[in-house]
Parts: sequence; C-alpha cells; structure tokens
Amino acid sequence: MQTRMKYRKAARLVKWLLAAGFLMSAGWLPAQDTPKFTKLVWADEFDTDGLPDPAKWVYQTGFVRNHEAQYYTEDRLENARVENGYLTIEGRKEKYLNADYRPGSTDWRFQQDSASYTSACIVTEGKASWTYGRIEVRAKLPRGLGVWPAIWTLGDTISTVGWPECGEIDIMEFVGHDAARVHGNIHYQDPLEKKHTSKAGNLGNVSPSDDFNTYAIEWDERHITFYYNDRQYHSVTLDRAGSGEKNPFRKPHFILLNLALGGAWGGEIDDGIFPQVFLIDYIRVYQ
Repeated sequence: MQTRMKYRKAARLVKWLLAAGFLMSAGWLPAQDTPKFTKLVWADEFDTDGLPDPAKWVYQTGFVRNHEAQYYTEDRLENARVENGYLTIEGRKEKYLNADYRPGSTDWRFQQDSASYTSACIVTEGKASWTYGRIEVRAKLPRGLGVWPAIWTLGDTISTVGWPECGEIDIMEFVGHDAARVHGNIHYQDPLEKKHTSKAGNLGNVSPSDDFNTYAIEWDERHITFYYNDRQYHSVTLDRAGSGEKNPFRKPHFILLNLALGGAWGGEIDDGIFPQVFLIDYIRVYQ
C-alpha cells in the first residue's frame, strides 16, 4: 500500500514538473499558460508512516488561540500521524490534562485543569520559511459542527513583533457550520491606523469534505492570489499592508497545519461527530 502511494505521488509530481518546466522551455506552452513558479524548493509527500517528520515539523501545544476548545498535543500518534500516504490530523473527544494549568490565572489558556478535546497543530517554524512562491496543499477536510481546519502562514517575526504585525496568510480556512464554503484571507496591522485589518475572500458551492482538493496561493512582490483546485477566487495587493520593506508580506513566512475545534469562529461543537480527521496528501512549495 505504502509503495503504491509513493509511486502515485511521484508520478503526479513528475507529470506537473514536465508540464511546467520542459514544455515551457521547449516553447510548447503559450505565455499566458506558463506557470509563474516552477522550481520545487520544499515538500512533504507524507510517505513515511509514524509521527510527522521532525526535520520538517514542530508542534504548537496546549490551548493556543481564539478560545478554541482543543488541547494541541505533541508527538502523539492519536492526534498527528502519517499513514497510508497521508498526514492525518485527528480531532478527538477525550479528557486531557492541561500541563499549563495555573490555579487562579486570569488567562483562559491556563484556567482549565483539563481539556475535553484534543487535536494537533504542526508548523515549520524554525525549520523552513519562504518569501514569495506557490504554496500548494492537497487535502480532504473534516466535517461537522465545530470543526475548523486551516492551512496558513505566519511571519517569522511573530516572536519579536507579535500578531498581527507579523502578517498572516490563510491559504485555506473552513468551518463546519458553513460546510459548502472555503475561505482565503490575509491579516495584518494597518500601517496608518495601527490596528488589526484583514482582507477576506471565499468560494461557495463547493464540497471540501467529500474528496481531496488542492488549496494554493501564488505570492509575489505585488499580490497574493488564492486558488481552489485551478480556480482563482481571491486576490489581494501587498501594498495594503504598506509599500516599504516593513510590509510583513515581503518577509519570510512559515507554514501551519491544524485542526481547531470550536472557538471564536468554529462555534458550537457537536460531540456526536468525533473522531474527525483532516487528511493532507502533500504540501509543496515552488519558487
């Protein structure tokens, strides 16, 4: 099974590279069909069973953001594993102790001694980041009230300047209570008003939980353009976040893959849906 998966993925990748590179160089593709980014600079095909590759991924842990209900775990196969050629991020209904519990804390992340749900968030922070390119992910999304999977990026500067100053690109966001729609967004600090600002787009009448689809951005010095399969549905101009080098979208970003549950946008959780899985076939970065 695993060998067949490797051959299938390799064949698909070679086919794309042939079309994008050799046909282009031979002059067989018209200029308007020429892919902008053709050099594969980083990828994970998720071909080796077990935990996600520690050379490429690290974990965010605990209660992290948006008052979400899940506790993100680390190095736990129940929540993040590679099997049958896919990365599986699994959201589970289960009690899990909060290692950061602080009695009397006023911070929501530390107030509960345990969580009622677990999941995983894996990131390339400290391992790999990029400025510009095409980031492409083929994935099948979970379903049901309360699920909130995402494929996204944050600026490397988050540890020094914080959010939203670091910039955020949501390559794909999905919430189970709006099951026929996918979203692509950017978040940043308005350079004049000095407050959080976003520019959101979405595509409706889709079925992202029924099968695998490809989610991608193409990001250059002027724009970030969002795709669902081969369909462009949203584009933003980088200068919205400033025209100079301080613009967070002209600096390196790292990638995050996670399955959140509930929280500020995920909303009410239906406990009858669990377990739910977010399946990722591959992630590729081209420049």
